Amino acid sequence: MLKHRTTPKFLTSQADYYALLFLSALVGGIAGSVVALFEASIRLITEQRLHFINSLPYSEYLAPIGAVFAGAAMAAFGFWLTFRFAPEVAGSGIPHIEGALDGTHDIRWARVLPVKFIAGTLTIGSGMVLGREGPSIQIGGAVGRMVASKGKRFNHASHILTAAGAAAGLAAAFNAPLAGILFVIEEMRPQFRYNITSIKCVTLATAVATIVMRSLHGQEAFLTIPSFDVPPLRSLFLFALLGILFGIIGVNFNKWILKGTSKVKQIHQNKLSRLVMLGAVFGGTFALLHLVIPKLSGSGMEIITEMFYSPMAWMVMVGFFILRVIVTIACFSSGAPGGVFAPMLALGTLLGLSFGVVMAAWFPDWVSEPGVYAIAGMGALFAATVRAPVTGIILVVEMTNNYQLILPLLVTCLGATFIAQALGGQPLYAALLKQSLLKDKELRAGDSGLQKVDQNIANANAHSEK
Repeated sequence: MLKHRTTPKFLTSQADYYALLFLSALVGGIAGSVVALFEASIRLITEQRLHFINSLPYSEYLAPIGAVFAGAAMAAFGFWLTFRFAPEVAGSGIPHIEGALDGTHDIRWARVLPVKFIAGTLTIGSGMVLGREGPSIQIGGAVGRMVASKGKRFNHASHILTAAGAAAGLAAAFNAPLAGILFVIEEMRPQFRYNITSIKCVTLATAVATIVMRSLHGQEAFLTIPSFDVPPLRSLFLFALLGILFGIIGVNFNKWILKGTSKVKQIHQNKLSRLVMLGAVFGGTFALLHLVIPKLSGSGMEIITEMFYSPMAWMVMVGFFILRVIVTIACFSSGAPGGVFAPMLALGTLLGLSFGVVMAAWFPDWVSEPGVYAIAGMGALFAATVRAPVTGIILVVEMTNNYQLILPLLVTCLGATFIAQALGGQPLYAALLKQSLLKDKELRAGDSGLQKVDQNIANANAHSEK
């Protein structure tokens, strides 16, 4: 199969080629529909949870208690579903898809699809600081594997259909078709088998998924924010400084997530009861924060829009940035089925806008619109952590409909990527995949050791009986 990375000549006939294109379009249509339903489910359960709490008698007194119990129950059930039936859906699921493309993991789509959908809806809807974009990529990849398994003649094409589904999932989640294509080509480059056929299939699936999503949710950009003018060329120096800042933060952000993931695993030790209790604690805590300090809960999409139209003082935004870094790492490290894309975009907005406000005071002739630096910050943190600068640039301009800011984003994202690489930081999802593979190896080694001990005991007992 390795030769398929470099040659498209693995289809037996022209009919097979067109059939594969049809299956890719089918994957895109199904993935787009499921992701659209996933988004609607999260929105519905979030609204209904708050509506139910506010409808209680004496809601002003019972709301905090009801919120805690509702959030705790939702997250606990989500954790139970995940670790009881499909542990591979924990977290964003992107490392699982990358492992499947590389042949180290298998996609049990019959379990992954329902568990990721239900558990992800519950944990994200509980108020935890998680996004739906990573789960959408895993859902799309599982759809691709499902279609490949149903078309028996095309089992050899499961790699292509899985990659096509993953791209379609991201495109539908962010309403960003080019970003979906580039994510597979750039972020999954060690696993993706490049050839003209596979790229055509990925592109087709992404286009169909975007059409389905836009037909259901409209054609507006993912984020409704102002459209900014192109900043002066001399201000590119400031964008480079911002990229350096985010490069340093991105390296440490990844390290904190890896350390947090290891620490949480030490706490629960893969015991289901502890995992469910952990989910209840996280769900209840962030459901309460949603009532008390809303900016410290949820994916952060509302924060992004609010900051552009009603920015706070830069020191307050820096404070919220620090606090949201802590809660984002805590929630993502917990293993809850949810992603980190949206929380990272919120972090980039807070710090980028803070930087823009300060620079506007220091260099008023260079900075007329601090919001431009918020947009650059979104892409910079994504580029520094995921190590996919082109994807970060295209993702942000598609989400915000600010295509004219490609050059400032290019300078910021490349600066962040270069600094992260110079500091020896690892791409987030590659590091998580490596961590999971090492954990699996340790578990297999432990099982093998236990089997040897049991065998030695059995041999000793047999010898004593003789």
